[in-house]
This record gives sequence, C-alpha cells and structure tokens, in this order.
Amino acid sequence: MTPHLTVMAADTGGVNGVALAVLIVLFLLVTVAGFMASRFKRAESMESLEEWGLGGRTFGTWITWFLLGGDLYTAYTFVAVPAAMFATGAVAGFFAVPYTIILYPIIFIFMARLWSVSHRHGYVTTADFVRGRYDDRTLSLAVAVTGFVATMPYIALQLVGIQAVLEVSGLGGGDNVVAKDAPLFIAFAVLAAYTYSSGLRAPAVIAFVKDILIYLVIIVAVIYLPGKVGGWEAIFGAAQDKMDANNAAAVEAGLKPASSFVPGSGAFWAYATLALGSAMALFMYPHSVTASLSSNSRNTIRRNAAILPAYSFVLGLLALLGWVAIAAGTQPIGLDGQPNAQLVIPQLFEDMFPSWFAGVAFAAIAIGALVPAAIMSIAAANTFSRNIYKEWIKKDATPAQEAKVSKLMSLLVKAFALVFVLTLDKQNAINFQLLGGIWILQTFPAVVFSLFTRWFHRWGLLAGWAVGMVYGTAKAYQVVNPVTGKHFGGSSALIPGIGEMGYIAVTAFVLNVVVAVVVTLALTAAKVSNGKDETIPFDYFADADDPRVQKDLTEHGAHDEPYGDADDIPGNAPAR
Repeated sequence: MTPHLTVMAADTGGVNGVALAVLIVLFLLVTVAGFMASRFKRAESMESLEEWGLGGRTFGTWITWFLLGGDLYTAYTFVAVPAAMFATGAVAGFFAVPYTIILYPIIFIFMARLWSVSHRHGYVTTADFVRGRYDDRTLSLAVAVTGFVATMPYIALQLVGIQAVLEVSGLGGGDNVVAKDAPLFIAFAVLAAYTYSSGLRAPAVIAFVKDILIYLVIIVAVIYLPGKVGGWEAIFGAAQDKMDANNAAAVEAGLKPASSFVPGSGAFWAYATLALGSAMALFMYPHSVTASLSSNSRNTIRRNAAILPAYSFVLGLLALLGWVAIAAGTQPIGLDGQPNAQLVIPQLFEDMFPSWFAGVAFAAIAIGALVPAAIMSIAAANTFSRNIYKEWIKKDATPAQEAKVSKLMSLLVKAFALVFVLTLDKQNAINFQLLGGIWILQTFPAVVFSLFTRWFHRWGLLAGWAVGMVYGTAKAYQVVNPVTGKHFGGSSALIPGIGEMGYIAVTAFVLNVVVAVVVTLALTAAKVSNGKDETIPFDYFADADDPRVQKDLTEHGAHDEPYGDADDIPGNAPAR
C-alpha cells in the first residue's frame, strides 16, 4: 500500500484556550436562541402537548427538514460512526450510510399515513395511535414503555459526544469524578432549562445553527484534510493496513478477527442486517415521530423524505473521516491517559486545524448532540405524560396538567440517560444506539403494520412484542466485550438456523412477527374480539387543508372525540 503521512497528535494534557473560547461563545449563542425560541411561531399558551411538545403542528418544509436533520443526525453521526470506522472498519461503521438510504423510502410510504391519522385524532405519540386502532390500553402501554426506555441509550450517546468534545478541549476526564463530569452536567443543565421553557421550538430554532456549522466543518474538512495526509489513496491504504494489523493481533491473542476494510463474505449478514434493522427502527423512536408530527401537512413529510438523503451524503463523508484520522496518525488519548476511539474526530480537528476552527468544529459536534438530546427528551416525556400518566395514573388530566408532567419528565429523562453513560461501555458508543434499536424495532408490527391493516390481533401483536423484547435483551446482554468484560458489549449474535452473525434486532423482529401471526391465527379462529377501531379509511389520507378535515373538526371540536368506527359509514370497511 502507499505509505501514509503520519502527523503526531497534539498534547492532550492541557486546555486549548482558543478552541474552548470559541466553543463556549457558540454554545452561549445557541443557549440564548433556545430561551428565545418560545417566541418562534408563538402560541397563546404553551400549556399543552400540542404546543410545548409538538410546536403547534405548524412547521413547514424547511423547518421540518432542519428539525429532522437535527433529530436524526446526532452524536451517533459525528462521533460514534467515525469512531467505529477508525477502530474496526466498515462493518462496524459504514453500514450507517446504506441504512439512511434505505430509510427514506420506508418513511415516505408510512409516515404520511401516520401524520394524517394523528392530525385527524390529535395523536401525539405512536402509542396514541395504537390505543385508537385497537382500543387496547395494554398494547399501547407496551409501545409507550418501549419507546421511553429505548430513547435512554440514544440520549446517553449524545452525552458521550459532548463529553468527547470537552475532553479533547481539555475539560473533564481524569480520575476526579466531580471534575470529570462537571462540564457535562453544566451543559445538560442549560439544555434542560431551555427545553423546559421553550419545548420543541428550542431545538427547531437551534437546528438551523447546528446544520450550518456541520455543513461548514465537513466541507472544509473533506477539501482540506485529504491533501494534508497524502490523498485518498493514502487514506484507504492506511485504513486497510490498520484493519489487517488489528485482525492479526486478534488472531495472535486467540480472539476472532473483527476489523474489516471491505466486508468479506463472512460479514455480509452482519452488514446487511445492521443496515436494514437500523433503517426500520429509526422512525419508530418517539423523537423521530415527534419531529414528523410537528409538521404542518402530510406533503411536508413526503417532501422531507425526498430531500433528507442530502444528509446521507454528509454522513458518508463523516464516516470516512475516521479513516482520514488513521492516515493522519491521530492518537485519541483521553485525559486519563487511556486510548478512547470516541475522541478521534475532535482530536483530528484539534491536530490538523488552527485552534479557532477546531473550536468551531467542537461547537458543531456539541450542538449536534444538544439538538437531538432536546428532541429526544421532549418526545420521551410526551410519551410518559400521554400514555402512562394520563392513561394509567390520572385519566382526567387536563392539557395543562399533561404539559406540566411532560416538562418535569423531560428533566428526569436526562438523568435516566446518565445511568447508561455511567454503566455501559463508552469505548464502543455506537452500541448505545444499536441497543435502543433492538428494543424499538419490536414496536414496528404494532405501529407500521397497523397503519395498513387490522388483520393482526392486538393480543398477537402484544405476544410478539414480548417475545422480541425478551429475546433481544437477553441476547444483547450475553454479548460481552472481550476487552472490558462488560455485558451489552455488542449488538450482533449468531442467527438461529443460518449460523451467521447478524444484528440481534432483526432476529428478534422476525421472532416477533412469527409469534404475532401464529397467535393471530389462533385468536381469529376462536373469534376473540380484536377491539374497536376509532379510525376510518379517510383518516389515513387526510391533509391539513382538506375541506373534509376542516368540516369534521368544526362539527366535532378539534380532536375532542373519536370520529367513529369505520363500519359506521356505509360502504366503508376498516382500513386495510
């Protein structure tokens, strides 16, 4: 291979004053913007989930595009994916690129239907939709709890991203527990404050700043860095050399080779299932649904499904920066003196750019973690307030009480996420997202299948969900990191009957669907009631400006009452 240029890493023992100053200034700017965001598309009152949690469902195409971009392209994109590419190569990291390409046709097909039926009935969460579709509190609770729990490791991943930036800039890290995490806690205290104050409008406004910074940093990096390290031939050569060396070292140590420059035949199943499973899971998360339902029309969702792939291009460039760091000789060493792959991108920017631009890059990564963390905490809080608090604890809760509980829960959610940061292995942070994917994918049948058909029995869906959750969690727990010895150390396991390694979420999903089908056939044969459907076929195609929607809302009061069963309208059958 072509010899690659080695650039020594900068000293990680001190504070980079200029970079830190730029980071703090930009962070303060977005903080002010976050608090002022309550005036953006201002409502008469923020005391409802419609306003605080969904921004009044008023966001147009461009606001939704930035919001979804800020929501979906997170510290997972800016820290975890390049770190995985740097550490073990294409299977561990580059699957994220085809996964986002597969994703958008999927959401083009089903998300518009979810927006329409949610608009018609005032649904705030997917659990709301399941409740209305089957009149089943238990199935709705299962979807709600899964969404709430699966969001925790995803928020934790944002914490890891911010922590990486702070550590490279010279703050945090080390052995002192208080000093190590204090800057991170301060950042999230500020995040919690403006999220509590402004709701979804805060990340919607800040997402503009985040995306501008990200595009600026990536364009400059992709143009500037390859020339500094010998070009793309040297970059790919250095990456292949490192992956070969990793595998040789693993074999010598008696371990299974896990690195790959180009996935071999033995990694095809792992690569494919990681991409497919992640694509199916992403829009099941509460934060993805929240960002989508905040848009002002069905067509806004479809337009965004068409233009969001622009981010996939940026993701591919970001992933390749992990290999640029190999060619640059970047040494991601934490303040505790230990190697930490999660620091590689911030360290690369500090090593290769002037301090002021490194500060801009640090701010882009940190803000790129704050925006999705805000949306995730809001979405998880909405799920708790609507589907747990109102459904199971206080059925007569007013909209203002729902909003108050949601605001408080948005603060607690961040604290729950810290449990994942403190207990799971941060050396492979991409597993935080993949672990959440194992859980959230098990809600896919109850949500997506039900947007098109009620053939599945509600108890069959519940049984399938339970089997998928138990299998997925147990299998993920059994994966032990060979270096740290910690459980939940990976997301792939042998696929039963195939004998190939694959993403645990997909195997659990297949078991989920098989159980749901078998139980459905049995219960249907026994003529067990499948609950009452409060939706009608038109609900799944309604748009905001449809005169039939306006007439219906006028006659019934906006979202106050269900619109009746499909069978109530002559000539209609339940939506299939």
